[in-house]
Amino acid sequence: MPGSGSCACGNVSFQYTEEPALTALCHCKACQNWGGSAFSSNVGVPTPNFSITKGEPKNWVRTGDVSGKENRHFFCGDCGSSLFSQPQALGEITLIKSGCLEENNIPIGLELFVTRRRDYVVPIVDAKQAPEMP
Repeated sequence: MPGSGSCACGNVSFQYTEEPALTALCHCKACQNWGGSAFSSNVGVPTPNFSITKGEPKNWVRTGDVSGKENRHFFCGDCGSSLFSQPQALGEITLIKSGCLEENNIPIGLELFVTRRRDYVVPIVDAKQAPEMP
């Protein structure tokens, strides 16, 4: 299932050419801050199969709370849309923020940091539940 996406203003676009390696909601505090939401919704694709097709996103680096490794976050410098991240803890996986994708209804297979899930968010049926990053 190849796919594509963009920021809200359309100045940055990207694509991926292979099946996602994972789909996950992350309930960690860093993702809550980064997305301004109760969780982040992510589609993880092999980094070699991911490319920017338009524009150039800005980025910043955060150190992972649990892993202690670098987590580079990419966003549009014009509209501010969160686009994707490349956590060293995941190796060659790029985590695309699913709200940026053209594709809808991508099933979630994993929920991370479920001990930090907000009380009003219910677990996704059939998704693996993990207390932190495996």
